Amino acid sequence: MKGFVLYFFKLDAAKEDFTLFSQDRMDAMSSFVSFQNVQKVYKTGELAIQALHDVNFVIDKGEFCVIVGASGAGKTTILNILGGMDTLSGGKVFLDGQEVSSYDKKKLTTYRRYDVGFVFQFYNLVQNLTALENVELAAQICREPLDAATVLEQVGLKERAGNFPAQLSGGEQQRVAIARALAKNPKLLLCDEPTGALDYNTGKAVLKLLQSTCRDMGKTVIVITHNQALTAMADRVITVKSGTVVSMVKNEHIVDVAEIEW
Repeated sequence: MKGFVLYFFKLDAAKEDFTLFSQDRMDAMSSFVSFQNVQKVYKTGELAIQALHDVNFVIDKGEFCVIVGASGAGKTTILNILGGMDTLSGGKVFLDGQEVSSYDKKKLTTYRRYDVGFVFQFYNLVQNLTALENVELAAQICREPLDAATVLEQVGLKERAGNFPAQLSGGEQQRVAIARALAKNPKLLLCDEPTGALDYNTGKAVLKLLQSTCRDMGKTVIVITHNQALTAMADRVITVKSGTVVSMVKNEHIVDVAEIEW
């Protein structure tokens, strides 16, 4: 695989454990994001469904990371655990040196409020607020928010600040959602199928914005998707299958979004 550095996960069937091998020695504890042997089991009565098992990966600060996998592979569960919206059943999760997996409900609420920005497939905007007011709403709950008008201008919506969501296109609404997440000035930006509700060209424009956000603002951006083509634009690609990570790849020759076809 030309242009990529591949990190392998080797399964020891006897111990049912993963050992991370790489061309470079990596210290998971020093990484910005670290998943260590993460398990997730959902229980309904006597029925137990294992959504994740032995999930191990790391992400460095300032990276644009794509987590890719088919529907039901477990990638959304990974995102929900990292975002503090779900808890794990075993293992550990670290963000910026802090063990997120040890937080109680109160700490998880604070974590979601200050440290994580979310961008979803559907925009979740408040319909009776303008674009600017939607961004200001998020900025009001944070310690060190960015100026809402400035962020809205950065995503190319300065002239649409006074418009309500119903007066904006799908791509513009997603840009408002990205601006709202960025205005929190979070440590981490999590994007769940951010182009899923958009047409091809608009989707490309949104992906370009996310990539530029990572580069220009130094934000760590994680995108989950089923679209394999998007992996070419990422610094790091994590592939999920059947509830576990099957490969982690560092991309040495990143492709511009404009050159990607799908």
